[in-house]
Amino acid sequence: MRTGEIDGLQWKDIDFVNKTIKVKQALSRNELKELKTESSYRDIDLIDRVVDVLQEHKKSKHTTSTFVFVNSKGKPFCYPVVSRTIWYPTLDAAGLRHRNPYQTRHTYATLLLASGESPEWIAKQMGHSTTTMLFRVYSRFVPNLTRRDGSAFEHFLNNGGR
Repeated sequence: MRTGEIDGLQWKDIDFVNKTIKVKQALSRNELKELKTESSYRDIDLIDRVVDVLQEHKKSKHTTSTFVFVNSKGKPFCYPVVSRTIWYPTLDAAGLRHRNPYQTRHTYATLLLASGESPEWIAKQMGHSTTTMLFRVYSRFVPNLTRRDGSAFEHFLNNGGR
C-alpha cells in the first residue's frame, strides 16, 4: 500500500474472513481523501501471516479508533511523523542506511516478482492499471527476469515444463 493508504486504513476495510483489504481512501494532512486513479481503488489479497498479525494488532490496541494504525492518543498515524520518530531511528539502530519508507513498497513488488507471482496479480495488488510499470521499474532487480543466456528456458524444459 502507499503511505497515505496505510495511514487512512480503517478496520472496516479489512475483511478477515475473505483475507482482503479494500483500499478506498488515503489520509493526507489529517484529512481522508479520494485516491488519485481508478486503479488505486482495489482489493488487496492478504496472506495468512498478514491476517494473523493484523488480528493480533487489533487485539492489542486499547482504543476505539476506527483507524488501524494509531498513535498513543488514538489518532491515525501520519507518514512524516512516523518517518521521523520511528522509521529513521529504527534504521539507525539496525545500522542500515537511510531510505524512504516508501521503498518498502518497492521491496514488496520486487520480492513478489522474484518469488514467481503473476505480474498481473502483482500490478493489481500495487494499484497499477497494467504490468508496464512493474517491468520497467522492478525487473532489473529480479535475476530470474533479467537472464539473457537462455538458461532459464533450458531449466524449464529440463524440468518438464515446471
